[in-house]
Amino acid sequence: MCETYCRVCYDLHKERTMECFANLLEHVCLSGFRHAMASLNNTNWCIWGNVSGYYSSFSYCTEEISECLLIPWPNPLVEQTFVNIHSDFFKNCSSEEPSDPPPVIVFALVITPICLIPVMVSLVVLKTKNGDGSS
Repeated sequence: MCETYCRVCYDLHKERTMECFANLLEHVCLSGFRHAMASLNNTNWCIWGNVSGYYSSFSYCTEEISECLLIPWPNPLVEQTFVNIHSDFFKNCSSEEPSDPPPVIVFALVITPICLIPVMVSLVVLKTKNGDGSS
């Protein structure tokens, strides 16, 4: 595949350039990703199981072309392309933020050390009262 990418770059741009990389990214990777996403109902775009394969393929495509053209990956163009993909396809997806635990759990976590303090103090007093300084 690298041979094909390099040939395209040399035919169109006379060398391996970022401009060629951008064109290949658009016409090979991004068009394939858009086509795959269009096959899904947009309500399914937020379900990771439905899009993970397409997303991974797109990512692999960008890496493969970068490697073939000897362009570092990731690079600003790839990063911006991913940002654009997220704003185009996933902007309406909500991310589940961690919520507070139920009050029962919070109460248990707070009350446990509070109850242990008097027990520990009582043990210290009891040990020193009996004159047993060891242990």
